[in-house]
Amino acid sequence: MSTQPVVAAVDGSDDSLRALKWALDAAHRREAPLRVAHVRQYALWGRPDAAPAGLPAAEDDPVLGLVRGRLEGRTGLPAVDFVALDGAPGAVLPELGATAQLLVLGSRGRGGFSSLLLGSNSLAAARDAECPVVVVPRPGRDTGTSAEGAGSAEGAGAGPGVVVGVNVDSPDEATLAFAFREAALRGAGLRVLAAYPWPPQTWMLPGEVPAPQIDQSAVEHETRVLADGFLVPHRTRHPEVTAEIRVLPGDAAGHLVAASEGAGLVVVGRHRRRLLAPARMMGSVTQAVLLHAASPVVVVPPAPPEE
Repeated sequence: MSTQPVVAAVDGSDDSLRALKWALDAAHRREAPLRVAHVRQYALWGRPDAAPAGLPAAEDDPVLGLVRGRLEGRTGLPAVDFVALDGAPGAVLPELGATAQLLVLGSRGRGGFSSLLLGSNSLAAARDAECPVVVVPRPGRDTGTSAEGAGSAEGAGAGPGVVVGVNVDSPDEATLAFAFREAALRGAGLRVLAAYPWPPQTWMLPGEVPAPQIDQSAVEHETRVLADGFLVPHRTRHPEVTAEIRVLPGDAAGHLVAASEGAGLVVVGRHRRRLLAPARMMGSVTQAVLLHAASPVVVVPPAPPEE
């Protein structure tokens, strides 16, 4: 059975060329082929019959030609193929994920507003693709946070470590599995951040008796015990990965963004579909990390429900 490719979406922008570099490294680590895709946007809401005549084939596409020129003469490359697709990028890019093991793109492409931290096409792909989606930010992004309390993301092994968040109320096994595998592929350490809400929010009606005071150390201990339990099967599967749990009070998004400084990758999950909200969604934590993290971020779709 053939290995699914790592797909790099390019449009000639510096952002997409940074994504291409990241995708090359990912394909090499996974011993997978690389597919370089350029989506040429056309008008009339992406109707296939509205595509203008005379668009060049992949062999003559100038954006793909730019990439070919950058790769020419390099040794040790994975098998590379090139595809040129016509349509609305926000719709076509997620479709590429149906036959990919990883989709990689820059935080913004050509035609986006320079003031935006994240382009609409990157957001659509991260929300809708069937495979994990990596968004590579521009270098030097100011996270606006302090890394105090989050700790360095460096871990045991070579290169910057991997950071993943775990919600002990509803842990995402697919996200944890991806994080452990990525750390193993990199030979790097894994930092697992488990945040708990603090101070607790309490609401009282007139005349109600105040609830007993909550012991923060007890909440922190329970959070750590739960997080440690969720990691057991993944540690068994990847004994070579050193996984360190950090239990932190307050906002999970803020801690993940702070930990992204110096990290090789931040791993976050995407919301599961719910009965009353069947559309694909991303939670507020995932969106905040995509917008502000200094390192590349991968959004992992949930595992399909068991029959």
